[in-house]
Amino acid sequence: MGDNRKRKGDDNIVSFQTSKLAAAAGEGKVVCVTGASGYIASWLVKLLLERGYTVKASVRDLNDPKKTQHLASLAGAKERLHLFSANLLEEGSFDAIVEGCEGVFHTASPVQLSVGNPEAELLEPAVRGTINVLRSCAKVSSIKKVVITSSMAAVSNNRELKENVVVDESWFSDPSYCEEQKSWYALSKTLAEDAAWKFAKEHGIEIITIHPGFVVGPVLQPSINLSTEFILNLVNGAGAFPNATLRWVDVRDVAYAHILALEIPSASGRYCLVERSAHASQVINILRGHYPAHKFLDKLSDNSNLFYPAHTVSNEKAKNLGVQFIPLEVSLKDTIESFREKNLVSI
Repeated sequence: MGDNRKRKGDDNIVSFQTSKLAAAAGEGKVVCVTGASGYIASWLVKLLLERGYTVKASVRDLNDPKKTQHLASLAGAKERLHLFSANLLEEGSFDAIVEGCEGVFHTASPVQLSVGNPEAELLEPAVRGTINVLRSCAKVSSIKKVVITSSMAAVSNNRELKENVVVDESWFSDPSYCEEQKSWYALSKTLAEDAAWKFAKEHGIEIITIHPGFVVGPVLQPSINLSTEFILNLVNGAGAFPNATLRWVDVRDVAYAHILALEIPSASGRYCLVERSAHASQVINILRGHYPAHKFLDKLSDNSNLFYPAHTVSNEKAKNLGVQFIPLEVSLKDTIESFREKNLVSI
């Protein structure tokens, strides 16, 4: 990115770098990040390097500059980032990557809302991939924790979700309900989490699962991911925005929560990460406030894959962990500014 100006949302990043969990917290420590070229994972690698960690990171294709170049350009990458190729469906593929690590962040899992073959495109990579990573971790005695990127999709996709309820970490999605609704992404995250907890219990591995909502914020990777594509289409008038209330969270908070989950000894279990729930119309109004000269189309569509009754998600457990949530207003503006830096919008 060519623009080095500090944005308002960056205050959150600066504040925790100078906190008691200092920037040198990872000095001399080795961790692994799977699926490192992804949206959340790229920020995770960035923050880990800033905190002094040596990072062993897996990507699908080492020869694809779209997967590696933005990672290799991060501060500290030349000295402390080591890239590996790995296949989620190949048992033993992660053995060499997790060797010598004390923490593993498993973020690699496909994210798609529309699929032709749910089993091959979502379910098998999510479930088998998680077990393959954990199986590799079970061979390494130095690994203290495995932090798994799950989703709110694995929390509240069930018949109990009604308007005005408060969802927290005690909620679990119902696989039969996900299948009935053809919510294949939700089913993949639900089954993967369930398999992870069972494997961890059987093999004595300590795991923590992180459950972000709809993730927005600055984009580090060159390609646009699913959640930020919705915002990009909204700005460019390229597609209808879902007529739904979504659970929003900043990508920097999600990455930071992963690190806190590893570093804080008392961290345990599941963490819901949602700054707030907001309807599409509220998002449009926030953006209009930031960019009053731009015409945002009120083009909303009913997308059954993204429909949730208006409800609240408790973020108290995440706050107690140390996450200071970036307001949605800041997250949305920083998302747009990131698009501007990549010349994706003319706003």
